[in-house]
Amino acid sequence: MLDLIILGLHFFICFLISIAIWCGPKDVDLHSSSTGGAETERDGLIFIGKEEDIKKSQRITAKVDGREIVVFYHEGKFHALDSRCYHEGGPLCRGEIEDIDGQACIVCPWHKFKITLETGEGLYEGINPQEPTPTPKWQSKGVKQRIHKVTIDNGNVYVSPPDLSVSFDSDYFAEKYKNGGELAMGK
Repeated sequence: MLDLIILGLHFFICFLISIAIWCGPKDVDLHSSSTGGAETERDGLIFIGKEEDIKKSQRITAKVDGREIVVFYHEGKFHALDSRCYHEGGPLCRGEIEDIDGQACIVCPWHKFKITLETGEGLYEGINPQEPTPTPKWQSKGVKQRIHKVTIDNGNVYVSPPDLSVSFDSDYFAEKYKNGGELAMGK
């Protein structure tokens, strides 16, 4: 009988530990200026992380004014954009980076939408049916994904808060997942 009690207690403790792990933080480095987690420096810039740490990991997610963003380090440059794809809210932090016509693009892992890291433009491959031999060419849908200005200062990476006076398609999902973050990513 004592064995059953000890075994039951063991399973209960394991259950509590698994709940704590499941509900715990999911990111390497998560900051939020709205809760005081991120440091705001002069000029309103928000500290994201150490330059060397981000270079090693190649990407990091953070919260800026409650909005989840992803910062990529690719081919010697830092890029920051909303972490949710403008199309259906896919987690861009889990996407692969591809070169498309000389532009670095993040590919959404859910539906393979391609977004330039530099400008936030959505790209698609289309044809002109009026050409004698139509061949697919990469074309722009326009800027769909909000990008964020990155500043490097003394080995630290900062982003500027978003200018919400201009709207982008990605704003819908940034707002929808504002409080969910990684937990709302739909695994």
